[in-house]
Amino acid sequence: MDQRRIFRFLIEQSAAGQACVLVTVLAVEGSAMRNPGTHMAVAADGSFVGSLSGGCIENAVVAEALAALKAGAARTVRFGAGSPYLDIRLPCGGGLDIHFQPLADAALAAECLAASEARQPFTLAIAPGGVAFRAGWDPAPFDPVAGTARFGHWPALRLVLIGHGEGPCALAHLALAMGLEVEALTPDERALARLAELAVPAARLERTTDTGLLRSDPWTAIAFLFHDHDWELALLQRALELPHCYLGAMGGRRAHAARLAALEAAGIAPDRLARIHAPIGLFHSSRDPETLALSTLAEIVRAYQAADFEAMLG
Repeated sequence: MDQRRIFRFLIEQSAAGQACVLVTVLAVEGSAMRNPGTHMAVAADGSFVGSLSGGCIENAVVAEALAALKAGAARTVRFGAGSPYLDIRLPCGGGLDIHFQPLADAALAAECLAASEARQPFTLAIAPGGVAFRAGWDPAPFDPVAGTARFGHWPALRLVLIGHGEGPCALAHLALAMGLEVEALTPDERALARLAELAVPAARLERTTDTGLLRSDPWTAIAFLFHDHDWELALLQRALELPHCYLGAMGGRRAHAARLAALEAAGIAPDRLARIHAPIGLFHSSRDPETLALSTLAEIVRAYQAADFEAMLG
């Protein structure tokens, strides 16, 4: 999901004096583990970051990357169905067209990483003359005749957790294991201490009206994890005003009905209230924090993957 590690690897290896190759999935035929636009990075010593399958072709991908480095030229190779590699087959039966671009330096990776860390969409344009960075999201299909493709990349999923007790801590712990960016707002001193142990940036809520602490963008998921729902009203109103790819709130159906009534009385339109996922999570009646965290993170990831960001941004 988060490809920043690919670009960090390319920058680090280049700084260490190693030539590198940016590997990109151009097209997928049939079933495959990765989507077009997925990257992998390979260094001259054979080390790499990322994966393009479940482990079926990674060794062959590294070998092709090293061959591209030796030749000093980009290449496109077919793996799986229709591949010249008769001994390499994808168990899923699909096929992958993969592009290998030797990099002269870390400039391309640095541009990609800077855009990613600034949470700005960007595009990698592949052509016979090389791979170029472009600001903004501008994808185009792979043209096998012309040897061109453009792959737009959205910022990575970010979580803002608002609540008290063990819920935000359990969800933060699970999200960090996925390499996601996490922030938290809580009035709970014990939760603040636990979040600090996890190295999660967290701010203390002094009042229910501390809405200025909440920040978001279209690629951010906001999860409310309060047992005391009196903390929610002003913060939820603010969250509904901000861009987001997901907004969920903990509590049963009766608690959510009371929440909706309070928000409607505050002037929030029904169509905006319908954006709130509640009860939170893919599977409900989750009583322990760890199960609730798993249920919630699964729902958040599904919402991020299904979001039409192009339409959201107009």
